[in-house]
Amino acid sequence: MNDATQTARGPSLWTSGDWNAFFGFGTNILVNMLVLTGLLRSVLKMPDSLVFGRILPALGLMMCLSTFYYAFLAYRLARRTGRNDVCALPSGVSVPHMFIVTFVIMLPISLKTGSPIKGWEAGLVWVFFQSFILMIGGFIAPIVRRITPRAALLGTLAGVSVTFIAMRPALEMYMTPVIGITCFAIILVSWFGGYRYPKNIPAGLVAIAVGMALAWGANILGFSIGGLNVERLAGAFASFGFSVPVPATEHIFSGFEFLSIILVTAIPFGIYDLVEAMDNVESAEAAGDAYPTTSVLTADGVVSLIGCLMGNPFINAVYIGHPGWKAMGGRLGYSAATGLMVILLSWFGIVSVLLALVPVVAISPILLYIGMLIGAQAFQTTPARHAPAVVLALTPHLAAWCKTLIDGALGAAGTNAAAIGMDQLGQVGVLYHGLQVLGGGSILTGLVLGAIGVFIIERQFRSAAAFAFTGAVLTYLGFMHGEAVGFGPQGFGVTPSVAAAYGIIGALFLVLSRVPDFTMSRAEERVAAIEAAPAE
Repeated sequence: MNDATQTARGPSLWTSGDWNAFFGFGTNILVNMLVLTGLLRSVLKMPDSLVFGRILPALGLMMCLSTFYYAFLAYRLARRTGRNDVCALPSGVSVPHMFIVTFVIMLPISLKTGSPIKGWEAGLVWVFFQSFILMIGGFIAPIVRRITPRAALLGTLAGVSVTFIAMRPALEMYMTPVIGITCFAIILVSWFGGYRYPKNIPAGLVAIAVGMALAWGANILGFSIGGLNVERLAGAFASFGFSVPVPATEHIFSGFEFLSIILVTAIPFGIYDLVEAMDNVESAEAAGDAYPTTSVLTADGVVSLIGCLMGNPFINAVYIGHPGWKAMGGRLGYSAATGLMVILLSWFGIVSVLLALVPVVAISPILLYIGMLIGAQAFQTTPARHAPAVVLALTPHLAAWCKTLIDGALGAAGTNAAAIGMDQLGQVGVLYHGLQVLGGGSILTGLVLGAIGVFIIERQFRSAAAFAFTGAVLTYLGFMHGEAVGFGPQGFGVTPSVAAAYGIIGALFLVLSRVPDFTMSRAEERVAAIEAAPAE
């Protein structure tokens, strides 16, 4: 049957190429689900009843709705254009945000309250706001993207990736090096080195298979590597059952007590989601499939909100990679088939068995790779002269990460920084108060500092002043350099001295913008340099 005959009857719902795309994309989704479940159980210490009974069923519903909707968009596009080569947009849990909501929102609140349930509720509120930002923020994102330098946007994201995403997996790898480093090398030679494994088996799947072989082989020989054992595997089968998502609205309302902390990250990362979605839609259009940006952004927001209302603390996103799945032969069916696969994995408790079969340390290299990729992107996709601004945007996240480690260590010892005293900590080189101020609201702090750095490098002092004054307002209200939004003692700002400092440098930049020596354009600089060069 030729394409013309098929188009007359309607687009094909399944083609031979969909098998290739399904196995490739399905493996990608499976790896992400294993990582996500490992984070919930190993990092956040959430009970299995919550993970397998509430979160994963809601997650499965969200991802199924998403993949079905994008298959429908592809079907509609194929009918309208009369083509039979339209490929559906890939979608699933936003991988960068999976780690951000875990390590920046849920983990600190779980540690602070001593309750993983509170951490889960905070995650629900984070996604609740992210969903509405996605739905209504399509009109704002282009403006923010236009006025904010890329080095600032990507620099603050790189800070999160290097600290809160990459460091823990790196440490875990070297705690179990036989599995961790081996699996890391398998991933690197493929994803960075371009090596293709036989039959085009995805590198993540190869790494997991090798990690399983090493862990179970060691177990058979009497060594305990990777934390796997037969008893744990047998116990995992107890999670088999049928769990459907149920409303979690009461937990969302409970999580609003952490609203001031959540808004500090929800707003900037909601904007990042918008920019990322627009970029991926543009990528699909370049590959020949033009999808309406508004429909895509609205869909991401709506399905994320549905998942949140049912108990899922992770947001949905359009994935990068549409041209690759299309080149592989994927059309409409691979997207819908992946949605059905997710339902089977999440509603029937199959993920728990897979986790008992797969050592977590075999997955850790994937997290380190993601951290490396996002961190490198900030330098690779920005002008080389902006590199110092990228590093400047990183520093607040380093401070926030160090403070988190110190708080965890002191908490394990049954004390805290206030009880020990700032002076006492300072005497041993721990400038805790500095970490507290610099690391507070690190997402926005990194964004503002990075932008100021770029505009200084470019001698655009009016723009630098605008960001400095913005930083002053955000700092005064606690969005930056503070751990909560609001006002400090006696009604003053959270950190009024830092807000005043931003105001002072903003005024300085305005003065410099009026000084002739500092307003010389780069073209004028080049002309002056040529005129000053000695004759040869």
